[in-house]
Amino acid sequence: MGSTLILRLAGPLQNWSTDSRFEHRRAENFPTKSGIIGMIANAMGRKRDDDISDLQKIKISVRIDQPGVFLEDFQISKPQEKKDPFVSRRWYLSDAVFLCAIECEDQSLLKKIEAAIKNPKRPLYLGRRSCPPDFPLLYGRYDTDALSALRKIAWTGRGTMPNSLSLYSEGNKGDIIRKRMDQPVSFDFHHRKYRMGEMTLESICLEPYHSQSEMHFEASIDYFDKLPEYKET
Repeated sequence: MGSTLILRLAGPLQNWSTDSRFEHRRAENFPTKSGIIGMIANAMGRKRDDDISDLQKIKISVRIDQPGVFLEDFQISKPQEKKDPFVSRRWYLSDAVFLCAIECEDQSLLKKIEAAIKNPKRPLYLGRRSCPPDFPLLYGRYDTDALSALRKIAWTGRGTMPNSLSLYSEGNKGDIIRKRMDQPVSFDFHHRKYRMGEMTLESICLEPYHSQSEMHFEASIDYFDKLPEYKET
């Protein structure tokens, strides 16, 4: 049996999108596979035009612990060319919390992904550079499949746990099929290419445990212990 890598994606703002164009920058209600692969590639220090065929092998599943709320932001942009400025509408998810399970038949690749997320080559963000994450991103590694792990892990949201949670997954039978252009082939600015992907949806119920597991609490302590000591100048 292979293992599954779990990321906790939470922060003040998130933006995961599959169809943002020009003045309209929409946001999906849960993380995209292209966004997760982009985050991993960034953590590994890859450039936009680097090959990502190995990362295409991963499968993701996402549990929505806290759906958050959509916020609309208006920004005035001025192109470098001598053109009139224009207003762009950008959507974000506020105060959302997700658990993202990453599984892959190639366990050596999964170990490389884990190492990169632990010690990223560049700063990581939740969809857009303006969306920094809570830390640590790495929630843990589980010796089971993604769906089994997400059905067992305690709820990680804030406040009162809902009666049921939405769980999106790749390649599994579910209640609803969600299709979107979310299988990245290339991130190259000049040759960006995506394929259609499918996600299935099911509703799950968890045991009413505490809001965050001891593993994530200990990981948080470990992360902050490793930060450079602050010295007054």
